[in-house]
Amino acid sequence: MLSIEHLPVLVVVISMLSSLTILVAGWRNKKSCCFIAFATILIQFIMSLFILQHVTTEGPIIYWLGGWSPPWGIEYVVDALNAYVLVLLLFLALVCVTYSKRNIEHELPHQIVSFYALFQLLITGLCGITLTGDIFNMYVFIEITSLSAYALIASRGKIALKASFTYLVLGAIGACFFLLGIGFLYAITGTLNMHDLSLILPSYYENRAVQAAFVFFTVGLSIKMALFPLHVWLPDAHSFAPSEISALLSGIIIEVSTYAFIRICFSVYTVDFITRYVPIFDFICWLSAIGIIVGSILAIAQYNLKRMLAYSSVSQMGYIMLAVGLSTSTHSPLWGGLNPALMHIVNHALMKGCLFLIAGAFIYKAELWDIADLKGLARKMPYTCFGFTLAAISMIGVPPSVGFVSKVYIIFASLDAASAGHPAYIVFVAVLLFSTLLNLVYFWRVVETLYMKGEDIHSQSVKRDELPLSMLIPVLILAALCIIVGIFWLIEMPLPVFDQINALFGLGEYATS
Repeated sequence: MLSIEHLPVLVVVISMLSSLTILVAGWRNKKSCCFIAFATILIQFIMSLFILQHVTTEGPIIYWLGGWSPPWGIEYVVDALNAYVLVLLLFLALVCVTYSKRNIEHELPHQIVSFYALFQLLITGLCGITLTGDIFNMYVFIEITSLSAYALIASRGKIALKASFTYLVLGAIGACFFLLGIGFLYAITGTLNMHDLSLILPSYYENRAVQAAFVFFTVGLSIKMALFPLHVWLPDAHSFAPSEISALLSGIIIEVSTYAFIRICFSVYTVDFITRYVPIFDFICWLSAIGIIVGSILAIAQYNLKRMLAYSSVSQMGYIMLAVGLSTSTHSPLWGGLNPALMHIVNHALMKGCLFLIAGAFIYKAELWDIADLKGLARKMPYTCFGFTLAAISMIGVPPSVGFVSKVYIIFASLDAASAGHPAYIVFVAVLLFSTLLNLVYFWRVVETLYMKGEDIHSQSVKRDELPLSMLIPVLILAALCIIVGIFWLIEMPLPVFDQINALFGLGEYATS
């Protein structure tokens, strides 16, 4: 019988083997590629649920590759944090691969085999980043993810080459910063295992090389997660990528980079290092607050729907990183620690995944890229436009949507931090409220165009032309979850897995100081 301890490595291995299988099978029958990818990701998702259940009830899973014990061997370590992220990324991947069949046959009919092979490599990299307990192994999987993403963006042809090249250049710079940080730590400690690093580093916290390594990690991952002002690669990449990849880029890839940042901060380094030696979280909070406003303002200025959503992602990353920055200053069992950040990572994946897939649906049906071209489309595509509306009101923060709960929790976290010794943080409340108004401006413009504009909007003779079910069902699932999960957050918070994550890092009510 297969032991649960083997599942973390199997999640990565079967994904990598699936990529090779898709290449081989695609020579004979390219229509099989989507089904192989779907079956693989479904199996991975089921495995991730077993992993999460085991971790939350029995404790962390540790797997030594090849039987080599750390620090010499590569170790996979699954705790509450990465089990939680793994379930999320595989769920969104499953939704996107379901949606992709008809869309890729329409957009990239001659690149089906290469698309799904790269898609599966992308999932391999994301799973590897999430599961590894070795910092150099994390870098390797970051590169696998990035290279796959560059190629998938470029698959749209000439229109996407510049976007892919910009992403490649900036992604390479980010990877170099990350690798420099690894080199500095290895020179000081002689180990690459994250747990070993966490034990050795405290005696070197005042060492300039160790502090410089932390700065390198922060800058490198800030580029990968498109944190303002290092976001310049994101708008073009999200705008021109196939819609499934746009949904993954915005909904999970930049969030996995956020996970890597959290892992470096709290597992390799510690709360003590962040608060006493390199207090960078205060700077991150203010930078994120600026990014929230700037991203929203730039979104208002866009005419292209996918580009508007891309700039909205810059703003949303501001929400997540603001919540991460507040994590060491808040102690409430509800909105303390990483709770708001972990919530918004899920919420953003649902909302933005849904919106990008619907933007792709408009392109699939009638090559509609610009907002002005969507006039009266709600009459032709009522279910799709209804899904867009649900996701849009979630982004705005209308209760009881997921976006509403996230904003309320981040507002309370800001108030908590302001009362605990950071009075200037009260400004973040105003930023969050103002950003809600900005979100209303640019999302209402789209909703108004869909429902209230167009010469034939009141005509009963408009012929419906909805999406195929294989594309419509994933969209409606994400749209429904934008409301269902919001209600769930209101009823069930805090989740036991959140308590375990905060206890693991000594955050929130579990803080020792």
